Amino acid sequence: MRLIAEKLSGERGGETVFSGVSFTREAGEALVVTGPNGSGKSTLLLILAGLLPTASGRIGFDGSETFPSVASACHYLGHQNAMKTALTVGENLTFWRDFFGSPRLPFDEALEAVGLDGLGHLPFSVLSTGQKRRAAIARLLVSYRPVWLLDEPTAGLDAASEARFGALMGEHLREGGIVVAATHLPLGLVGATELRMGLPSPQGGG
Repeated sequence: MRLIAEKLSGERGGETVFSGVSFTREAGEALVVTGPNGSGKSTLLLILAGLLPTASGRIGFDGSETFPSVASACHYLGHQNAMKTALTVGENLTFWRDFFGSPRLPFDEALEAVGLDGLGHLPFSVLSTGQKRRAAIARLLVSYRPVWLLDEPTAGLDAASEARFGALMGEHLREGGIVVAATHLPLGLVGATELRMGLPSPQGGG
């Protein structure tokens, strides 16, 4: 399994925010996207997720008959948590599991993995900021997708929750997944390649 980006350019509002971005990630590898605000980190993830068109360049995803494209193969965790405030935590996670298919963990086990065991019955609206983010992370666990696209995933998390999420990302990589994460903060991904937006991008797997 391999994720390929070749000479990507991205636009927002008709303005080019980055160009010439190339990288390759194999199964079990992570890419940490860094750079100043406005350099295109979020735009790059949105393009990989299929939520924005590429201005130029090519995205490829090889080695999986089940997932023919990056968009079909990815979980995208953006700045927003993508959870309905009127639904319970469990109802939200059940919706996403059914929407994505490929069930992985029951929602109660996913919540236990992020330290929210026993809170599935609560309305999402009553959770704290950090709890909401952890519930959104649990969304990655209720259905299987090999590529995790993460935009500032640890925003709002305390140190213990950051460590727990780091362990979940490590487990995903050991199981042959791919992680692409945009962040201003260290994520503890040992061996990850850094792609700094605004500078020449790494070629191949380096």
